[in-house]
Amino acid sequence: MVRKKAILLLAIGLSSAGLSAQQKNLVQYVNTLQGTNSTHELTRGNTYPTTALPFGMNTWTPQTGKNGDGWKYQYHKKTIRGFQQAHQCSSWSRDYAVFSLMPVLDSLVVDEEKRATAFSHDQETGKPDYYQVKFANQLQTEIAPTERGAHLRFSYPKGKKSFLVLDGYTHLSGVQIDVANRTITGYVNNGEGFKEGFRNFFVMRFDQPFKAYGTWENKQNTIQPGNLTAEGKGKGAYLEFKPGLKVQVKVASSYISPEQAVRNLETESGNDKQLEDTRRKAAAVWNASLGKIEVEGGTKEDKETFYSCFFRASLFSRKFYELDKDGKPYYFSPYDGKIHEGYMYTDTGFWDTFRAQFPLNTIMHPEMHGRYMQGLISAWEQCGWLPSWSFPSEAGSMIGNHAISLLTDAWVKGIRTFDPQQALKAYLHEATNKGPWGPANGRDGWKDYYQLGYVPYPEVREATAKTLEYSYDDFCGYQLAEMTGQTFYSDIFKKTVYNYKNVMDPKTKFMRGRDRQGKWNASFDPYEWGGPFTEGNAWHWQWSVFHDVQGLINLMGGEDAFNTRMDSVFTAPNTVNVGSYGGMIHEMTEMVMADMGQYAHGNQPIQHMPYLYTYSGQPWKTQYQVRNIMSKLYNATENGYPGDEDQGQTSSWYVLSALGFYSVTPGTDQYVLGSPAFKKITINLENGKRFVIQADGNDAAHVYIKSATLNGKPYTANYVKHSDITNGGLLRLEMSASPEKQRGTKPADRPFSLSAKP
Repeated sequence: MVRKKAILLLAIGLSSAGLSAQQKNLVQYVNTLQGTNSTHELTRGNTYPTTALPFGMNTWTPQTGKNGDGWKYQYHKKTIRGFQQAHQCSSWSRDYAVFSLMPVLDSLVVDEEKRATAFSHDQETGKPDYYQVKFANQLQTEIAPTERGAHLRFSYPKGKKSFLVLDGYTHLSGVQIDVANRTITGYVNNGEGFKEGFRNFFVMRFDQPFKAYGTWENKQNTIQPGNLTAEGKGKGAYLEFKPGLKVQVKVASSYISPEQAVRNLETESGNDKQLEDTRRKAAAVWNASLGKIEVEGGTKEDKETFYSCFFRASLFSRKFYELDKDGKPYYFSPYDGKIHEGYMYTDTGFWDTFRAQFPLNTIMHPEMHGRYMQGLISAWEQCGWLPSWSFPSEAGSMIGNHAISLLTDAWVKGIRTFDPQQALKAYLHEATNKGPWGPANGRDGWKDYYQLGYVPYPEVREATAKTLEYSYDDFCGYQLAEMTGQTFYSDIFKKTVYNYKNVMDPKTKFMRGRDRQGKWNASFDPYEWGGPFTEGNAWHWQWSVFHDVQGLINLMGGEDAFNTRMDSVFTAPNTVNVGSYGGMIHEMTEMVMADMGQYAHGNQPIQHMPYLYTYSGQPWKTQYQVRNIMSKLYNATENGYPGDEDQGQTSSWYVLSALGFYSVTPGTDQYVLGSPAFKKITINLENGKRFVIQADGNDAAHVYIKSATLNGKPYTANYVKHSDITNGGLLRLEMSASPEKQRGTKPADRPFSLSAKP
């Protein structure tokens, strides 16, 4: 027994020889410009060059777009007009708590259009620990991140007048210049939907004296030389330095108070004399974070894609809490406008991220995830609603009530930092009311959903999509209630977990819109976008029965019919009927460009679908398709994504899939097997254990699993359990160039479904 254990540990690679993950330079593989070549018409990620620490409260980015424009940075733009402290999680939503710095030469120019300066990408570097760009006029900007700020350096060419402009962005702002202490303090109050009292207080400390200074405002671009203070809409400041200096400034901010902003700066970068000091610390943090997953085999480009995606998956949700003088967490609540002790997070939309980003966190960041669950309950206590789309005030965007998915998924995986009775009470309120904000704040059509068993269309927009997601969410509520003995709640939610069946048309075998009288919507076209669906069509939404794939198989007429329809997704014409959208939206364009039939990976509803072959006796098709999607639709360049990256979700899909499994049903303890992208993958867990996926013979041609063992024993299941991973061990796969059609086809080998397996 001892000998066997020693052999297993050796196979897993637990030897202390070699560099630790923390010592490896993994930031070299990350390109923070991945996915930045995006426009309104076509997005290749809809990202910006994020300079931040993992899940940091703030990020910094170059700004190519106008103040207030959601499109902060677009790769095709030729000029930069500022370097922002930012928080935005999507270009489709406005940012908040923003201010920017912009160095200018020769003469003081404050107007954001006129101060914009030309640059080229060959003079630009984007890494997690460091951003730099040298303008065409030879002025260089460098940024290294801290958790709630940054360390910047502006290198001015010799003999040139040297200015720095602080722009207060939109709405209310205030500034105060302290010449003797080389400091600017102030606040900004931009953003929408915030409680009274919301402000982002900032402090900036410079290492060079001010030659001249003043304030200005960005509405009429008027300048007040010599002024030390200003307050109002768009107020800012400017500084002049001696020509040709290298000027460093350390910046931090706080949502709590000016004093806390100073504390954040002193705690995070106070002792850093040079930008290189801050950069070294940031690199160490990122190498440790990225080093939680070590990949071996594959090309340099493969590693760049993997670690760039893992970087992006490690940004959201952002910390919204700060540490007091005793190191204890507290925060300004965007929900009730008061200061509270504890943890709070923001900047995410659960409609995207419940699918993969949060399940990935349960593996890689369980302590943080537990704190996040506490924050969800706190948000409910403070405003009466569970968050659904926060940045950081609640917007209720998209559809579904997926906070319950997060809570249930955490509980079933042993992350039990909250009271389940409180969670279920909050969810029942969510499921039986409509809140004051968007459609995901409470439920559109909730009365009909319970009385009819579905949300009627066209009485309620996107009704069929809402029915499907409500049904899954109710499963999560039922699951949490069952696990915790809350029979009152389980009796309620078990009645609706099968409501998805009520929007399946038995004639066409598609999910369809259905009116209050039970009639299917006329002139059905599965290629038509919108109407009863959200950002997709019937081809895409057919598969949104995360919790009961077997039940869906039964409704569609059995395994053969199910597999044939899934095959058709990839072979159907990539035709678009714009439907209720009235014109092409970027998701349509991206599906057509992908040229994978009706498979639209650039949006969330269908991203889990390639894994469903494992439920219907043909797991080799899952293995082929997920590897094809990874290689065809992802890379580490500015064109790195097939659509919106969406707060870490599309990146997390790649990370999990590259590991060889995916979270089809959050709220259960299973991850469905696919095909890993590397020959060896080591997951370094927070509990000190390691889980290794060894894929012998794996390469671009050998994508099929021929056989598998788990911890030395034959393994035929098409899923791994969360505990299999967190207990540490070795999943060894023998890869093949041809499908193995006997492995994993028995009902016992199939992943979880609510309905009984055949």
